[in-house]
Amino acid sequence: MVAFLKKNRAGIAILILALALIGFGLSKNQQTSVLNKAIRICMECVGIG
Repeated sequence: MVAFLKKNRAGIAILILALALIGFGLSKNQQTSVLNKAIRICMECVGIG
């Protein structure tokens, strides 16, 4: 287990940073903004919006 942690330090650091940023975004209630933007992009790709 220790060898795995030493071998993948950068990946683990990126994972922790990603989880922290996701938590920050959720605390600011930004998931609705992201969902609305994703819906608009998808509708533009299909040609509806």
